[in-house]
Amino acid sequence: MGQVVVISTGGTIASRWQGSGFAADARGGDVLATAAVPEGIRVRVVDLMSVNSARLTTRDQLALLRTAHEVLTDPDVDGIVVTHGTDTLEESAFLLDLHHDDPRPIVFTGAQLPLEAADGDGPRNLHDALLAAGSAALRDHGVLIAFDGQVHAARGTVKVRTLAADAFADPSGSPVADVKDGRILVHGRPERPAPLPLPAPADDTALPRVDIVMHHCDADPLLFDAAVRAGAQGIVLVATGAGNATPEIVTAVGAAVSRGVLVALTTRVPSGPVAEIYTHGGAVDLAAAGAVLTGTLRAGQARIAVLSAALTTAGTEARTHALRRLVGAPATA
Repeated sequence: MGQVVVISTGGTIASRWQGSGFAADARGGDVLATAAVPEGIRVRVVDLMSVNSARLTTRDQLALLRTAHEVLTDPDVDGIVVTHGTDTLEESAFLLDLHHDDPRPIVFTGAQLPLEAADGDGPRNLHDALLAAGSAALRDHGVLIAFDGQVHAARGTVKVRTLAADAFADPSGSPVADVKDGRILVHGRPERPAPLPLPAPADDTALPRVDIVMHHCDADPLLFDAAVRAGAQGIVLVATGAGNATPEIVTAVGAAVSRGVLVALTTRVPSGPVAEIYTHGGAVDLAAAGAVLTGTLRAGQARIAVLSAALTTAGTEARTHALRRLVGAPATA
């Protein structure tokens, strides 16, 4: 019989009515009690925290990362399920994927409807996640997200619907597997860079600040420069189109990079890669100024890539090299 450990962190799947709205307050055992456990799987629960995921901090996410690694030191564990709020699930899952150096699956799941909803989606999602975490067919697939009958790779998968049950997808890719009739139907294995080591323990003052700034019509460098002045070690520029902004923002990016700030370039468009096509403030100029193009990673996951590069390497050149490797950008001469 396989053993799967459920790490409970809160979210809608653990939420109850608080008088004016829903908030996470249920323990992992209460969440597990709502779901059918697949045959042949025994479950152990770790209650790590119970919060709405919009409130998560880097410290919380690092605690989750280290807890998962500690759980996997037990050779009797076949996989891990993380129950998590959907708001920032894509960020936590990608963080763990970047540092996951073990063939056993870690599967994130959650819900769009609260714990006690009569027609809630949490029980099915949790059942499917347990099935995926205990599946030998999903070994060496990294960190996964099980939601609404599909299993997605952490990389590139984002929340695409605010309320509907089919909340997660990779807009530039396709699911790794489907769950049908109690079986995992695997379609392929995601490509992943070599995993990073665990970040060294640090107090709050040592955690790097990484900000996100969006470009739009009439945008100037004010907010970008404010992030630099606030001490950001990294900034994600969410550009338009295939990764375009203005000459003024290019100048600001160049100045930030010269000060050792990691700048990652993504787009506000839902799918497709950023690409060096346009000049006059476009991705051609932004890349020349030192911004690292993030492929199909969108803002939240691009920020996690910058954060992990900053947490695990020292020095501007090493951090830039690490970021390029994490996002799949070509190395520079």
